[in-house]
Parts: sequence; C-alpha cells; structure tokens
Amino acid sequence: MSSLITVRLMVMMFLQFFVWGAWYATGGNYMRARGMTDAIYIAYMASPVGSIVAPFFLGMIADRFFAVQRVLGVMHILSGLAVFAAPLVAERAVVSTPLFLTLLFVHMLCYMPTVGLAMATAFHLLPRKERQFPVVRMFGTLGWIVAGILVSRLLQGDTTALPMYIAGAGGMLTGLYSFTLPNVPPAGAGRRFSVRDITGIDALRHLRSRSFIIFIVAVGLTSIPLATYFAYVPVFLRDAGVENPAFKMTFGQMSEVFFLLLLPWFFLRMGVKGVLVAGMVAWVVRYALFAFGAPEAVTWMLLAGIILHGPCYDFVYVAGQVYIDRMASPETRAQAQGLFVLATYGIGQGLGTLAAGWVYNAIMQGQSGVGALAEWHFFWLIPLVFAMVITLLFLAGFKDTTKPLATRAA
Repeated sequence: MSSLITVRLMVMMFLQFFVWGAWYATGGNYMRARGMTDAIYIAYMASPVGSIVAPFFLGMIADRFFAVQRVLGVMHILSGLAVFAAPLVAERAVVSTPLFLTLLFVHMLCYMPTVGLAMATAFHLLPRKERQFPVVRMFGTLGWIVAGILVSRLLQGDTTALPMYIAGAGGMLTGLYSFTLPNVPPAGAGRRFSVRDITGIDALRHLRSRSFIIFIVAVGLTSIPLATYFAYVPVFLRDAGVENPAFKMTFGQMSEVFFLLLLPWFFLRMGVKGVLVAGMVAWVVRYALFAFGAPEAVTWMLLAGIILHGPCYDFVYVAGQVYIDRMASPETRAQAQGLFVLATYGIGQGLGTLAAGWVYNAIMQGQSGVGALAEWHFFWLIPLVFAMVITLLFLAGFKDTTKPLATRAA
C-alpha cells in the first residue's frame, strides 16, 4: 500500500509541475508574437502575487474547512480553465491584452495555492518523509522538463497558443486526478485564524539575529534578478537565434535534478554559508555569461548560463530552506518556511518582475532579433551588478551558527 501511495504521489507531483512548465517559458515569446511585448512583465507578476495570496488562502480557507484533495481538485480545474481561455481571448477579443492578463492572474491565483497543497498532501501520506519526499518532489521537476520538451522541441510551439492550451488541459486533468487521492483532512480544523501565523511574525521574532536578518534579506534580494529569468531569457534566446528556447531552458531543470542529488555532499564539505555563497556566485556567473555572450550571440555561453540553473536554484533556495529548518524550533518551523516563501517568491520576485519590465521596456524600445543583441548586453549587466553587490554583502555579514551536518548526524 505504501509503494502504491508513493507512485500516486509521484504522478500528482509530475502533473502539478507539468502544468506550470507547459507555458511559463513560452509566455513571453507568445505575447511578443501577439503584439503584447510591453506587458510581458505584467503577465509574470501573476506568479509572485499568487505566492503572496496563497498563504492567506491556505490559512483562512483550505487549511480549516475542506479536505485537501478536494481543494486541490477544484483549484486545478479553475486554474486550467483560466489559462486555456487566455489565448482564446487574446486572439479574438477586441480589448485583448487586459482580458488576457486578467485570465492569467486568475490562473496563477488559483494555481499557486495548489503548490503548497500538493506538498502538504505528500508530507501527510508518506510514511518515511525524509527518504521518500525528495524522490517524489523530483518527479515535479521531471514534469516541468517533459512539458518543455513537448511544447517546444516536439510541437515547435514557442510563439503559439498551444502551450497554454496544453497547460489548461493538464490543469483540468490534474484536478480530476486530485479527487482520486486518499483523504487528507484539513490540518487546521477548529483552530483560530491568525495573521501572525500566516506572515511568520512569530518565527521572525524567534529567529531574530543579525545573521538571520542578513540571510532573509539577501535571499529576498537575490529573487529580484531571478525574476528576469523565466520572463525574458526565452525572448533573449529567440533574438540570439537559438531554436526552441523553451526546450533549451529545460537543460536548467535537468541541471537542477543533478545538483539536488549532490546537495548533501556539498553541505558536508562546504557548510551552509559555503553552499549559499556558491549559489549566489552562480547567479553572478550566469548573468555575466548572458551579458558578455549577447553581442555576438555566443551559443555556448547562453546555454552555460541556462545550465547554471541547478546551483543557482538549489544552492540558494533549497539550501535556504534547509538552513531555516535547522534554525527554527518545531513550533515555528512552518511559519519560518512561510516567511521564506513570502520574502522570495512573493515580495522579491514581485519587485524583480516590476523592475525587469521597466528596464526591458526602457532599453529595448520595441527592438527585436539580431539588431537587439547590443541592447540585451546592457539589459543583463544590470542584474549582474545587482547580484555581485548582494553576494559581497552576504559574504561579509552572514555567519552560520548552525552545527555542521556531519556533527548533527552524529
């Protein structure tokens, strides 16, 4: 029975991230093809807004009144319908852009809570969480990879509405599948709602220290240049003449799987600070590769920047969650992780998306193709300098006070 549940959770996680991966790396190029280039950043604001709203939704409604699998099913179906309808509106409505963006926001407002619900379902049903969850979660990354290969490499759909149609169909299928999952009762049934629980205020008070404040601020600031990645790298690759850009970006998820498996080894030898610094340096190197590879469209430099997604993501975000888990008490652990999500995927990426949109529209001024490569050089220099400053400040101010992994194991 345990192995059957594990397989079912793998399927759930695969479908969960297949939906997101199907359209997220193609959205920018589709919007440019439909004459909505100036609004690309607004579309990608939907994800951070959803990340900010999701904890409140989960805390006020999903965590208190309904079984998790039912909420998961309903939200996936609604999100699937919204993203399926978005390109229909973009191609047929008179006032297409506002309606298109509204439907994308509805999609992500419904979708983002399902990420937390899927994790909660897996943790509730797995008997050996520490050993089984990483494998189950890896199927989510595989779902993203398969989606990218399907819509970009096989169907050649980087500039078409096809990825959103596939994401919509996948969302509705995921919703129907969610209703078949074992029952997971609401964890907070009967508990009083508190904004302090949702925002992580108590966790911040408990963890208050110079190093922790530097950590949460630095990782939040790192999320600002991160916001340029999925929104504008596919557009950049297309201008540089790289075919099937969404497929090429799956190389980053493949790298993510590889470095995720190696992460415990790096923790043992480098410690938390070493891993976090290495991740921030990876961001600097990535933007340097994009910036200096742009003028001549040096393909190997652009692809190397994509492949660095493994250490960029795992060594900062996954390692950051491990650090919080070590620092927080059992009573504040969930709040602390929620604070991390709010600071990074919510506030950090939200500010970064707005900044990236403003910078892109100011520098590019409607240019595209080979003629825009010089402008792309200046575009990537800005997150490069920003990432360098954050890395230096973190290196100088952060001190890891947790015990090494080997000592803790002993």
